[in-house]
Amino acid sequence: MLEQALAMLDGSRKWNVVEHPGDGKYEAGTLDFIDVGAWSGPVSFGTLQPGAGRAAYAYLTRAIEDALEGRIEAICTAPINKESLRAAGIPYVDHTAILKHQTGVQDIMGLFIVRALRIFFLTRHIAFRDIPKYITHGRILHAVRLCDRYLRELDIADPHVAVAALNPHGGEHGLFGTEEEQIIAPAIQAAKKAGLRVSGPVPADAVFHQASEGKYDGVLSLYHDQGHVAAKTLEFRRAVALTMGLPFLRTSVDHGTAFDIAGEGIADETGMVEAVKVAGKYGKSVREHQKRET
Repeated sequence: MLEQALAMLDGSRKWNVVEHPGDGKYEAGTLDFIDVGAWSGPVSFGTLQPGAGRAAYAYLTRAIEDALEGRIEAICTAPINKESLRAAGIPYVDHTAILKHQTGVQDIMGLFIVRALRIFFLTRHIAFRDIPKYITHGRILHAVRLCDRYLRELDIADPHVAVAALNPHGGEHGLFGTEEEQIIAPAIQAAKKAGLRVSGPVPADAVFHQASEGKYDGVLSLYHDQGHVAAKTLEFRRAVALTMGLPFLRTSVDHGTAFDIAGEGIADETGMVEAVKVAGKYGKSVREHQKRET
């Protein structure tokens, strides 16, 4: 596997196989690598392989162990193929499920960062028709508290959070929906009484633009596509996904494994580079804030 990867490079790189993260050279032109012994033999690019699922699980497990032991500040994950995990008999569907199980943390929150825009998500992978029933007073209040906490972990001292509206034009006082007046606004008022800086509900066709220009430090998106479309329209290749609430920071790219171009040497590395940069920028800050809170 190492030889295959090295052969795809331009000849100016070299591997440095180490036992622990602290043993790396961390110098330009050298790829520090920990071999967990999860793969042997060549890789068949662009095909579903149980061995790849086992290797992905093994490497993620090692990274989690290193992070929990304090040997690294953060984890940056590449795309994972969910079918390969299943083919390998791994009883978890994705990175998030593995991270939850191995850290024992269930109350985590997704965050997108692209340029100056930071987007949190109240709900993610649920059917569109089910979204309204997940928008409750308690869930919004809890989410706003978490947004405030996690923005502080990113070294934003006095964060201002905006909650996106659900309905067009924020419901127009019940003309296009009642969730804003009956659920979202009361939850925001409760958050304000608790001492949080929060605004809304702000119509979704305006709030993400306003946040990208600095009016808000973060936006609580109510559902998956509401936030994803905003982030990816602003900058598709540079959107970075963060998992907040773990004992360490985890960042990731926001794209899949692209089996159709695997092994051709034409993949765009921009997303991975940005995810690594964000992990390096905020990993230490997240750890330090968590230590002060415990």
